[in-house]
Amino acid sequence: MITFFLCISLLVAGYFLYGKLTEKIFQPDANRPTPAVANPDGIDYVPISNAKAFLIELLNIAGLGPIFGAISGALWGPSVYLWIVGGTIFAGAVHDYMSGMLSVRNDGASISEITGKYLGPVMKNVMRVFSVVLLVMVGVVFMVGPAGLLAILTPEWLNIKVWTIVILVYYFLATLLPVDKIIGRLYPIFGIFLIVMAVGVSVATMINNGTRPMMELTLANLYPAASQKPIWPLMFITVACGAISGFHATQAPIVSRTIRNEKDGRKIFYGAMVCEGIIAMVWASAAIAFFWNKDGTNGLESLLKMGGGGSKSVYAICTGLLGKVGGAIALIGVIVCPITSGDTAFRSARMVIFDWFKLDDRDIRVRLSTAVPLLLIGYGISFINYSVVWRYFSWSNQTLAMIVLWAAAAYLATNYPDKNRCWLAAVPATFMSAVSVTYLMYAPECFNFGHLGMKGITISYVTGVIVAMVFLAIFIFTTYTHPAESLERQKRDIIGRR
Repeated sequence: MITFFLCISLLVAGYFLYGKLTEKIFQPDANRPTPAVANPDGIDYVPISNAKAFLIELLNIAGLGPIFGAISGALWGPSVYLWIVGGTIFAGAVHDYMSGMLSVRNDGASISEITGKYLGPVMKNVMRVFSVVLLVMVGVVFMVGPAGLLAILTPEWLNIKVWTIVILVYYFLATLLPVDKIIGRLYPIFGIFLIVMAVGVSVATMINNGTRPMMELTLANLYPAASQKPIWPLMFITVACGAISGFHATQAPIVSRTIRNEKDGRKIFYGAMVCEGIIAMVWASAAIAFFWNKDGTNGLESLLKMGGGGSKSVYAICTGLLGKVGGAIALIGVIVCPITSGDTAFRSARMVIFDWFKLDDRDIRVRLSTAVPLLLIGYGISFINYSVVWRYFSWSNQTLAMIVLWAAAAYLATNYPDKNRCWLAAVPATFMSAVSVTYLMYAPECFNFGHLGMKGITISYVTGVIVAMVFLAIFIFTTYTHPAESLERQKRDIIGRR
């Protein structure tokens, strides 16, 4: 249990130390009116308390990723802990804070509009399409996943298709109604439920340490030997939301339109990501302890046979550690997580389209004309094989995170006298570029160089590193050979908004 406690301690310390550094670099301004204060509209721009904003942000981002993704990442063994901890502190939480605060600084704009502002109009249009596609896929993943869990717990006639339709109806209401009518009222309750559930699973794992010992850190690849897959880049894509997730950037505008003071950004955006990292640690460590065969004969083979992170493995962990009653309570928390991310995924997709075409979000007919087609498309995609949708979601998710980090780096390089602030985002942006491109080359659903064996793996690795270095070189050249444009432009923007 030493590794587990050390990792949790590092995550907490990361919030207080690296989170404070991130805040210091960004320099939030308590005297600058936030979008909710400057432009309240009763629909999306609604001031709410810090506690509610934090819990909404946590529920928005903590979908299936830190649960299903962390359990799937556990197939590689305790090496996943390093990615969860390091990824959360230095990449994921920085990504979430910057995307949230850039939205605050740009009147609650969607991430596609923010990216276009700092990376150019071409990237803006790419991100508009990319964001909507990703958000619909997220909505589908977070619709089918909980439907599968509910189908396990309920009578046979309440099958996965029935529960999918029920969840879809809820998504329709949450997408359409003002943010404070459903999300603002229910999410704080769901957030507490989520935290209690994670605590329950972690305590049960520690209590069962004698019969199901929690493994200490090892860098060995423990993926079942018969079908072993490399840690890089697969684990870094698989874990996704438990370390860094581009999906979070699409959720940031929902909360950025509700916070009342820029100084609260670290608590809400950086803090929620650290909490998600803790949740991912709980589930990854629980999965390794629960499924690892102590005599070492088949390692995590039983987890692989269940398909990694999914409804079956979550149900087995919850009931195995907490019994039927405790398992049911834990499963409710697991069901709440994805549903409360799926509804805001569709809501965010609607917001991206509204920002894109400059639509009036106060007109119920316009909201209907956008929400209904999005939800129907999502329902249609739900019939595609779940594992296929998850793989495409995972890669597009991390690629979006890469783009957002480059946009954040560009902002830091052009809006402050000290350009070196940009490295806060440029370093993780470079790393995620290597991850995304390597996966693009390697994975069977992409260019599939992995099927060539070691030759294909080498090609994938080299290509990923070279492309990441090219991106970094372009960024350095652009940043350090052009004068800072922007202090004056930033002042004009501020005066114009006021």
